[in-house]
Amino acid sequence: AMLGSGIITLIREFHANEATEKYNKEISLKLPYTVAFTVNLGVAPLLFLQVLYGHFIYTSSILMAVYWICVIPVLILAYYSAYIYDFKYEALGEARKIFIAICVILLLWTGLMFSSNMVLMIQPELWTVYFNNPFGTFLNLSDPMVLPRFLHFVFASIALGGLFQAIIWKIKTRGKDAAAIKSGLNWFSGATGIQFVVGIWFLLSLPKDKMLLFMGESTAATFVLVLGIAAAVASMASAGRAKVWMTTGLAIGTVSVMTIARDILRSAYLKPYFSLSDLKIVPEYSPMVLFLVSFAAGIGIIIYMVKIAVSGKEA
Repeated sequence: AMLGSGIITLIREFHANEATEKYNKEISLKLPYTVAFTVNLGVAPLLFLQVLYGHFIYTSSILMAVYWICVIPVLILAYYSAYIYDFKYEALGEARKIFIAICVILLLWTGLMFSSNMVLMIQPELWTVYFNNPFGTFLNLSDPMVLPRFLHFVFASIALGGLFQAIIWKIKTRGKDAAAIKSGLNWFSGATGIQFVVGIWFLLSLPKDKMLLFMGESTAATFVLVLGIAAAVASMASAGRAKVWMTTGLAIGTVSVMTIARDILRSAYLKPYFSLSDLKIVPEYSPMVLFLVSFAAGIGIIIYMVKIAVSGKEA
């Protein structure tokens, strides 16, 4: 929603008319929130990644340390640009293009760094490059898998960015602004269609033994891929009929299935070195209890604050 909406908004800025002005103004209000939610929701997956694959992700992160640590200030700058685009929307005029472009470029760079790191962590045979480059400036952008994988995520983001905008207008107008809803769904369908081409490129970029897993050698991997493709086709058909909620459900299903496919691919890459079954489970219940108590207390405080905000009373 964050990256995809940003890209769509940037493209619309270069095709300005009364409709795109309305769409972009609405997204300008939402964009800072999407950045905040993305950063916060992104913490938990990274923590789980470190728990399960810590010895891989830490090593790959060290190899590209300079770029990896730059993700934080780059995201902060993208956040600032999103806020300026929102708060100064009317005053900026034509300069709006500059700030939304800065935001999108920085977010794309961040995504490329993530893709590079996730590919590097599953290829320990490349890590010996450290002895030639111990300065944390190694980027494996020449790897044939990095670019198609990155673009696979970018076009997925554009698709979900379009769907996100369709949902906004569906709720905001209670389904009465058919043109705005259709515009978002058209972006979803168009980007999803391009995904099939990029997905084939991604599949063909894999080493032959990994590629064949998804082409019949592994029943589970092949089934997951076919199921994901079928869900994507069904979501496009649903979008064509302007069924926003059905499209949303199918899109969530597609993302979930493709997440499993990526996990299968990661496991296949790491099989010679490591399996999750190698990890020893040592239960520690006290931290979990403390977390649940803190979580419940936090939810209670948030509900109380929201009630105060809604009532408008001072407290």
